Amino acid sequence: MSFGSEFKEFALKGNVMDLAVGVIIGAAFGKIVDSVVNDLVMPVVGRVLGNVDFSNLFVALREIPPGVPQTLEAVKKAGVPVFAWGNFVTIALNFAILAFIIFVMVKQINRLKREEPPAPPPAPPEDIQLLREIRDSLRK
Repeated sequence: MSFGSEFKEFALKGNVMDLAVGVIIGAAFGKIVDSVVNDLVMPVVGRVLGNVDFSNLFVALREIPPGVPQTLEAVKKAGVPVFAWGNFVTIALNFAILAFIIFVMVKQINRLKREEPPAPPPAPPEDIQLLREIRDSLRK
């Protein structure tokens, strides 16, 4: 089998195509969850905690040059190493929400995939049943 035909057979298998579709949908879904966290959840959490902007919570690991705004983006642009713990909290919350949603989805898929117990076999014909009764009475 040539390399090209072997690769074609591999690439067209159902599992590979399912994986490709899953990755594409997962990337789009990840963007949705990211937007939910950054645009909906974190502003509410920041407001509840006293107008805190989590995207700009950081600890500079070196002195910030004078004239540089105290925002994460500006400090990073100035070349100052930072411990961006606010960004980490946002990403960790993003992960937790995504993991929870995936857990619920897998749980529902597994519930739907559960096979119903097989139906009991149909009753044997009457003549077979009579022959079995005769056999069982002769054994006694």
